[in-house]
Amino acid sequence: MHSSKKAAASAESLEVTLYTRPGCHLCEEAKSLIAPLLAEFGARLREVNIDGDPQLHERYNLDVPVIFLRGRKIAKHRVDPVQFKRLLLEARGDFRERA
Repeated sequence: MHSSKKAAASAESLEVTLYTRPGCHLCEEAKSLIAPLLAEFGARLREVNIDGDPQLHERYNLDVPVIFLRGRKIAKHRVDPVQFKRLLLEARGDFRERA
């Protein structure tokens, strides 16, 4: 039971940050692709509009969407759902090598 409590606590702490902007079709596509996985892992999505912050706008203007998991950039422009799931598993601590 101890490991299930640890996994639940770890899942609660999963935060995915999506740097985006209004009217960005790639951002909407990325959000739609990751939504089921966020729900599966109990991860929280934090959306940040880069147009509301001059520094973020300068940094990510041509790169949105940009996705971070626990402060680490894991994707930009397009999201590979298989890779995204693997990264969520790793972040949760449940990643196991497959034969």
